[in-house]
Amino acid sequence: MSTIATSSGPLIELKGIHKAFGGVRAVENVSLTVYPGEVVALLGHNGAGKSTLMKMLAGAYPIDSGEVRVSGQPANIGNPADSQNLGIETIYQTLALADNLDSVANLFLGRELMTKWGTLDDYAMEKAARDVFHRLNPNFKNIRVPVRSLSGGQRQVVAISRALYFNARALIMDEPCAALGPEETRMVHELVRKLKASGVGIFLISHDMPDVFGLSDRLSVMKNGKTVGTYNTAEVTEDEVLGMIIAGKKVTRVPESFAPKSLQ
Repeated sequence: MSTIATSSGPLIELKGIHKAFGGVRAVENVSLTVYPGEVVALLGHNGAGKSTLMKMLAGAYPIDSGEVRVSGQPANIGNPADSQNLGIETIYQTLALADNLDSVANLFLGRELMTKWGTLDDYAMEKAARDVFHRLNPNFKNIRVPVRSLSGGQRQVVAISRALYFNARALIMDEPCAALGPEETRMVHELVRKLKASGVGIFLISHDMPDVFGLSDRLSVMKNGKTVGTYNTAEVTEDEVLGMIIAGKKVTRVPESFAPKSLQ
């Protein structure tokens, strides 16, 4: 797991991003940042544009116009490989795991380690897998059973470990606690805190207010493809956030925030 030093500059900057599907403006002039070691929650009803915005950052959709910067440098993202090469990994709600394969195979799926003879290096992959799984959850030991038999929390460990092993600097997490029980949700919250401590920047897509208020440093609400407002999470209430989501109503008693409070 890589450790990234906290800096005063944004890790990821999205500036004036636009995306249309035919005549539908899915994302219109949206700007958003995440700093090293920060969690930024992205909220909004289905169709608000938040998933489309993150899919552009992940390289799944082309960006119509706007600018992406990574550590202050312009970045061209035309496909998922471009995003991964920039250190941006995505953990989808479905986790994108191969249920019939074990955790080691899923960790290296499509990026397997090879011996000098061109065969799969099973020993090296299992050793590396045990190391990264242990860092996230020392109690996770049944790594050679098909992932279909794992709990939701253990499956999240596999998905997050895959991102970290390949040196993710930024993570996009889509509803990471959906359909998890209280104990597994607690486990995922602890994983996110470990990621923050290592300097990873996280965009968190969530409808769950306990996740948002328990994990995020800042939150940004979208409606009809546009940003309603971005605020320090500690400075707004749940009712105010719901007002932004439902009515598109800005919070006026506190200023919008474009950087973590510690850097303001």
